[in-house]
Amino acid sequence: MPCPRQGVRVTTSAHDAMPYGDGADHTVAEITQQPAVWREVGAIVTDGRDRLDTFLEPLLAEKDLRIVLTGAGTSAFAGEVVRAATARATGRRVDAVSTTDIVADPYASFPDDVPTLLVSFARSGDSPESVAATRLAEQVLTRVSHLVITCNSAGRLARTHGENAASHVLLMPAVANDQGFAMTSSFTSMLLASLLAFGALDTDGIEAPAAAAEHITTGGLDQAIDTLLARRPERLVYLGSSSALKGLAQESALKLLELTGGALVASSESSLGFRHGPKSVLNDRTAVVVYVSNDPYTRRYDLDIVTELRAGLPSGSVVAVTASPDGLPGDDTWLLPGLAGADDAALALSAVAIAQLIALRSSMARGIRPDNPFPSGEVNRVVQGVTLHPLPERRNHVA
Repeated sequence: MPCPRQGVRVTTSAHDAMPYGDGADHTVAEITQQPAVWREVGAIVTDGRDRLDTFLEPLLAEKDLRIVLTGAGTSAFAGEVVRAATARATGRRVDAVSTTDIVADPYASFPDDVPTLLVSFARSGDSPESVAATRLAEQVLTRVSHLVITCNSAGRLARTHGENAASHVLLMPAVANDQGFAMTSSFTSMLLASLLAFGALDTDGIEAPAAAAEHITTGGLDQAIDTLLARRPERLVYLGSSSALKGLAQESALKLLELTGGALVASSESSLGFRHGPKSVLNDRTAVVVYVSNDPYTRRYDLDIVTELRAGLPSGSVVAVTASPDGLPGDDTWLLPGLAGADDAALALSAVAIAQLIALRSSMARGIRPDNPFPSGEVNRVVQGVTLHPLPERRNHVA
């Protein structure tokens, strides 16, 4: 479904609409197009299922296979969101290790020389670390295969691995190659493709997250978001306890930093970890968004932190995002319809649209152009300025 890139308007309350000029067209379109793009991703994975399974099945049959999910920034957080669901679906060891960590310390990133499937997430595939991480894996490991999930068929990563017998390139819809500064539909498309590829979600399971995201992007939470931002918070904290929701919290904080050009301080943590020092960020101008897990056990810790923070912060400062209202008061509880009982990775797929809209509105309220929040170029859409150094042969160190 094509999405307009000109004259976009986003409803910001039940009675008003905020026009966006050229400085937001890409970002607005790429946030709102996500449910339609996800359905297209489902079709792509279904159509390529036989070839994908031919690649994956021999690897997944190996009992000592290690799956490493990698990317940088938002792409790294995609790996964290899907890590636990992928481990459950495959029964294999699954780790999320960023390309920046692999490039800086490859021997620590691959401490065991076991058969490894490196799953690379990359919007453009042109960041310096993208190809370097795959090359370093091949240098350090005896046996490594590559699943490349990317939005850019012309990127270096796709071109490097397109003809490699030990690689499989899974291309996202062209429209998912976001032209805005921050990754939005590229993030969720790659995240979804990974869940589908490893059987952590089937194509029938796309519709519930897509419907929830449509609820968000067509105004279902506009008034609630406006009410939160009307408090003019100086700091915003995102919390999530499960692996998937902690990854979502990290991505949410990054989106706010990116789209506001760093003008609004954002941080993330787990619900339990927040008490161990990071809670120091709180003051009367802090807003907190807690992503509440669907797992009954983990959910208790999220509910505990919501109760604690609401007792100490001004009314309206602490929001709970949840698929089920159980244990939560109606006020400042933002519901994701149709996702009760869903895996937290599916919950994250939809809930990130909330963080994207918070970041978008916060950016525009400060007169920042979200399509290019760093016009002087100090931060770039595709990372620049990285010098890649040759890796010396590993030496055994004697204490």
